[in-house]
Amino acid sequence: MAITLTQNAADHISRYLEKRGKGVGLRLGVRTTGCSGMAYKLEFVDEPEGHDHVFEQHGIKVFVDPKSLVYIDGTELDYGREGLNSGFKFTNPNEKASCGCGESFTV
Repeated sequence: MAITLTQNAADHISRYLEKRGKGVGLRLGVRTTGCSGMAYKLEFVDEPEGHDHVFEQHGIKVFVDPKSLVYIDGTELDYGREGLNSGFKFTNPNEKASCGCGESFTV
């Protein structure tokens, strides 16, 4: 079981943690929503929860709750720019389909 970060994603997260002035990492999870059923959710972690799985890469800790890990195990988190837009990109080997807007997915 693993969640991986590209160097670009780690650098972006690190900058935001510095700007916030607190935090120990990033929480990656899923929530039920959208036309395909699930969407990724990201939030900064100030206090880890005891049941979290913790993955560390490039000096950044990613926290994932056990229920979400089932759907996102093996996911690579990247950050980049495309035209005028910038944001995180998820490469999830469990994804079977995603909606046209790219906001939700199904496994």
